[in-house]
Amino acid sequence: MSTSIRKATPADAKAIYDMIYELAVYEKAPEEVVTTPDEIRATLFGEDSKTEALICEIDGRIAGYAVFFTSYSTWLGRNGIYMEDLYISPDFRGKGAGKALLKTVARTAVERRCGRLEWSVLDWNQPAIDFYLSIGAKPQDEWVRYRMDGEALLNFAE
Repeated sequence: MSTSIRKATPADAKAIYDMIYELAVYEKAPEEVVTTPDEIRATLFGEDSKTEALICEIDGRIAGYAVFFTSYSTWLGRNGIYMEDLYISPDFRGKGAGKALLKTVARTAVERRCGRLEWSVLDWNQPAIDFYLSIGAKPQDEWVRYRMDGEALLNFAE
């Protein structure tokens, strides 16, 4: 079994979209996926994109992806990386693909002299939580993440 990590390209937009949808099904929210493969291609790979993506392949087949972007810590006075998605398709889980992707993102953070690597996980996703704890990640229990989107965002912005 051969595992490789590569930078995603616009040609990967459909595969990334398909895995985004798989992830949404797993997270019990497929109706919240409103994007399209064309929109992924335009926004993730557009000239002004600030976001990066990696593809994990096992034996030449796409097994998963990671999407991340630069963040900033005022307390550290340094950039960081926020990983929006880390996803491995069910057929490839337990083969080291997730660890390989996350290690690649971590190496990117170290190479860029980032102060931290952060991500979120649903509180019921015990397999992911167990994996993250096993590699030394620590939950940030004292922080509550907030979101404003849709109608609430539009109304507040007015």
